[in-house]
Amino acid sequence: MPDLPAKPIIDVQVTVRSFDGLQRPLVAAGFRWREIRTDHPPAGRDLNPTELEKRFVQRTTSPSANVHLRLEGRYNQRYALLCRDYLRTHPAAAQAYASAKLGLARIVEDDVAAYYAVKDPIFDLIVAAAEDWAAASAWDVGEPTAGG
Repeated sequence: MPDLPAKPIIDVQVTVRSFDGLQRPLVAAGFRWREIRTDHPPAGRDLNPTELEKRFVQRTTSPSANVHLRLEGRYNQRYALLCRDYLRTHPAAAQAYASAKLGLARIVEDDVAAYYAVKDPIFDLIVAAAEDWAAASAWDVGEPTAGG
């Protein structure tokens, strides 16, 4: 996302119709298949676990990359795009989120569990605001596109 501070890692979502057959070619392309199979369930949402299912691959060679594979039409595929668009159109929210992430990274350093224990509830607030914005603005996920 433009102007949002982040670690020097490409972090993208790829929307897929199925997870079948993805592991072998991604591993052959130099990605490490990780056993991260679900996203954090946003607070206050009673979701079927299949709505949060994903696969995650990572490349640690330059350029480093995290790739979140999510199924088309699932809640988590939608919320990643919704939050991206919400933060792009609400600079004050994006700046507050950036400040929170930077402060949190300084405090927890390399403790990934502690980082997500705080970051996930912060993001739950963004999701709630983004959902309200989507309803008021008639935002729609639209068709998957390269480069989003």
